[in-house]
Amino acid sequence: MTDNVKNAAPWATLIIITGMSGAGKTIAVQSLEDLGFFCVDNLPPVLIPKFAELIEQSNGKIGKVALVIDLRGREFFTALSESLNYIKEHFTIHCEILFLNANDGVLVQRYKESRRRHPLAPEGMPLDGIRLERKMLEELKNSATQVIDTSVMKPATLKARIISRFSHLESSMLSVNITSFGFKYGIPIDADLVFDVRFLPNPHYVDQLRPHTGQDSDVYDYVMKWPETQAFLTKLLDMLHFLIPQYRKEGKSQVIIGIGCTGGKHRSVAISEYLGKMLGASETESVSVSHRDADRDRH
Repeated sequence: MTDNVKNAAPWATLIIITGMSGAGKTIAVQSLEDLGFFCVDNLPPVLIPKFAELIEQSNGKIGKVALVIDLRGREFFTALSESLNYIKEHFTIHCEILFLNANDGVLVQRYKESRRRHPLAPEGMPLDGIRLERKMLEELKNSATQVIDTSVMKPATLKARIISRFSHLESSMLSVNITSFGFKYGIPIDADLVFDVRFLPNPHYVDQLRPHTGQDSDVYDYVMKWPETQAFLTKLLDMLHFLIPQYRKEGKSQVIIGIGCTGGKHRSVAISEYLGKMLGASETESVSVSHRDADRDRH
């Protein structure tokens, strides 16, 4: 073991924020700043080991660092890989890669709204730059420890997800995030567990309930009143009470539970709300509930 490893703070954390341009890296770094991270934007990967030395030499004053890195070519990816490998060999700093993603159509729309040019296609169409960047970053995405798809996320939702994901660094608690979604909009790509509740009676077919979501008491009560709902929840809670401690035992810092129905508005929302109440917060877990698709097509 080298002297660097002996002296490094074992609790220190380094987060690399990267991903598609326009996918929300600015919001991510602002969220981490709110959690007390020391953040640096647009840092060349070759300088990452210097930050590892900075963490070590701070004598505990800098324990959480987030670096925003935009990779524009193969040489940057190579430098990032070499830098992270160097840290693993010489320090005990915990490193994570947060990759922010979004689909092509959403990214094009964001560029149009901001009237910005894509950095890889300054004179061409944004879609050309997006496709080139996606190809460049494919290998990095596959090696990321956390991938967040922001295609249908509002800024506040992304901020909440970031805080939920990394607030555990303030303690040893496991973060449990329960999110409802609609299957017709796709399964959340970052979900660890996915449960399908489309077999439950659907409030969509009750005229007075259709405009509301599962957070409305009438819709919630409608979903909960059926025997099959109660039987399902009994079995599901029993499973989660077994699984969650096992995840914590294996060192996971976050578990994302996806609850899906057809449109993500009624049944999945009600079930997610119920699970949030029943699981609750404890000395070992923090629980949050979010609804990805509840407000889609509401008007």
